[in-house]
Amino acid sequence: MLAVQSQDYPNAKWAVGQRLDGALDADLDRAFDAGEIVRTHVLRPTWHFVAPDDMRWLLALTGPRVHQANAYQNRLLEIDRALAARSRAVFEKAMRGGVALTREELGGRLGDAGIGATGVRLGYLIMDAELEAVVCSGPRRGRRHTYALLEERLPPARPRARDEALAELGRRYVEGHGPAQVADLAWWSGLTVADAKGALEAATPPLVREPIAGRTFYASPTEPAASAPRPFLHLLPNYDELLIAFRDRTDAMDPELPPPARVAQVLLNHVVVRDGLVVGGYRRRDERTTTRLQIDLLVGLGKADCEALRGVIERFAAFLGRPVATVGLD
Repeated sequence: MLAVQSQDYPNAKWAVGQRLDGALDADLDRAFDAGEIVRTHVLRPTWHFVAPDDMRWLLALTGPRVHQANAYQNRLLEIDRALAARSRAVFEKAMRGGVALTREELGGRLGDAGIGATGVRLGYLIMDAELEAVVCSGPRRGRRHTYALLEERLPPARPRARDEALAELGRRYVEGHGPAQVADLAWWSGLTVADAKGALEAATPPLVREPIAGRTFYASPTEPAASAPRPFLHLLPNYDELLIAFRDRTDAMDPELPPPARVAQVLLNHVVVRDGLVVGGYRRRDERTTTRLQIDLLVGLGKADCEALRGVIERFAAFLGRPVATVGLD
C-alpha cells in the first residue's frame, strides 16, 4: 500500500488489518509501539502509516508539496522559516537520547524556549518537524500518542534520487491501489499532475495502460486476477484507501445507491462494500467491553450477501478481541 491514511488511529488499524491474514488489533499496536509501523504527516497534509524503509524517501519526495499546501496557514499563524527552525532545534534537544514526548509536552518545551505554541499553531510547528524528517511517531503512552526523533526511531535507509523515487511511487501506488488514473495519483500523493504522470510512465516494470470509456487507467502487469468467490463484503473504515486514494470515486459506488449517498463526503464515513462497491455505511461505538455497529444499508442485500457480512463482522470481532453487536442487519 506504501502509505495508509491514519488520522483516526483505531480505525486505521482495521484498514491495515483487513489487508493482512490473521492480524489482530493488539498485534498492530505492538508493531506501532515498536516502530515497525510509523505514523507521520506525508503525502497530503494528513497523517499516514508508512513502513520505516519508505519514510525518508517518501518525505523527501512529497514533503515540499505539503509545505506549499501549508504555506497560507503558516502565514496566518505567523510561522516563518526562522521560527520553524528554532522549534525543530527545541524538539531535537528535548527528545535526544530516546525521549518520547506527547504533543502537549512538546508545546511545553516550546513555551520554555519562549515560543508561544498551543492549539493549531503547535500542530503546524510539529508538522513542520515531521516534514523535515526531524520527528515522527513514538511509542504510545497508554492511549496517548507521542513523538520521537526520526533518526533515533528509524534504522538507516538508502537515499533515492528524485527520478528513482518517482518511479517507485508510481509502481507501488498502482500495485496497492490500481487500476488508477494520473489524476488519482496526483491527488493521493499531493504531487503535480506532471510528476504523477512521470511517475506512472517511469515505473519499473512498466505499467499497463488500459483505455476504458475515454479514460486511461494504469495497472500492474503482475497483478493476479481476482479469484475470490462472490459475494465478498467488507466493513471499511473512514478514510479507507479504497476511496480516499482516488480523485474519481465514481467507480466505487454501487449504481443502486440513492443520489444523496453518491457524494465525496462518503469517504469520510465508515462504509459497507459489496464486491468492491459501496452499498451503505455503518457507525462504530466502542464501549467498555463491547463494540457496537449501527449498519445503514442503502442498497438491498440478498441472503448470501447478509451471510457474508455476518462473516465479516465475526472477523472484525476476532480482530478486536471483543464482542461486536450489530443493529440494522437483521
